[in-house]
Amino acid sequence: MDYWHELLAYSFLGNPLADWFLAGLVFLVTFLLIPLVRSRIRAHRARWPNMDRLPGLDLLSLLVARTSRLVLLVLALYLAGTILELPERVERAFDVIIIIGVWIQAGIWATAAVRFLIQRRGGAEPAAQTSISILMLGAQLLLWTVFVLLALDNLGVNITALVAGLGVGGVAVALAVQTLLGDLFGSLSIAFDKPFVVGDQLRIDDIEGTVEQIGLKSTRLRSVTGEQVILANADVLRSRVRNLGRMSERRVLLRLMVDYGTPPEQLDLVPQLVEKVVRAQRGTRFLQCLLNTLGSYALEFEAVYYIENQVQYSPAQINDAINRGVFRELRTAGIRLAYPTQQLVMNGTAPAAASAE
Repeated sequence: MDYWHELLAYSFLGNPLADWFLAGLVFLVTFLLIPLVRSRIRAHRARWPNMDRLPGLDLLSLLVARTSRLVLLVLALYLAGTILELPERVERAFDVIIIIGVWIQAGIWATAAVRFLIQRRGGAEPAAQTSISILMLGAQLLLWTVFVLLALDNLGVNITALVAGLGVGGVAVALAVQTLLGDLFGSLSIAFDKPFVVGDQLRIDDIEGTVEQIGLKSTRLRSVTGEQVILANADVLRSRVRNLGRMSERRVLLRLMVDYGTPPEQLDLVPQLVEKVVRAQRGTRFLQCLLNTLGSYALEFEAVYYIENQVQYSPAQINDAINRGVFRELRTAGIRLAYPTQQLVMNGTAPAAASAE
């Protein structure tokens, strides 16, 4: 028993062996236990239920998985070194290593968190991946620049002149490429806000077409007339964009000019015939058909109905079938459609009706 007491009290490099054993135990626990926990979390992370509903837990597990073994080694050495009394030079070297290791790990965690948040917001659409990659490159450059400056400051380096130089250089670069940056940020806004995606049909001012590509600088549409229209992303965001591809249904207004000579009982049939034709078409919703105006030459009916945007046939084909069906039903019922006419009186003779050109 005395032998063990003497052995543990034996001094080596100014520290008893008991402190060396304790420091070794702390080192092993830190360097081996934490990686074991990290490996278990990484193995079970993909199998945790409801991970999408718990983004905080998902982010925490990601940060644990991204903990560097080199940083764990530095941390283990630091914790073990706090138990021992080391020479001043060794302690200073430990301080430098710890500062560098801490800021490297902070940079790894920060970039992992930024990537997690950006990908969670941007989604997995191929059109957004390029913008996300560019944003990640800029975010990583900014984060690592900040962490390097903070590490140098903790090491006692005067970074005032360096920060001033980086600020002036950044302003100069931003002014030189402000147009490009405007389009780039426009691409990022489109990627994250998703006002439209590839395949949507848009109407931008007097341009109508289908989105073919969303790039870093421009958005490309295939217009209804066949040509490709290239628009700068910044210009697209400044315009009033109508996304026709996300319409659940289209509103259609049908005007019918019925002859004034039509008997009242036949006028009552007009709404019924129009409703019958509209409801016969698949993917339509009839709203109303009313006698809207007693016009200058005709009784003006207005029929309103909706056509679903996701049907087998295009809205134009359905509208064509409805127009033909309404004309056929009115013709069968003996209801005449009116057209503009004028009367010509020649040399006091009886007036003759003539169609207006």
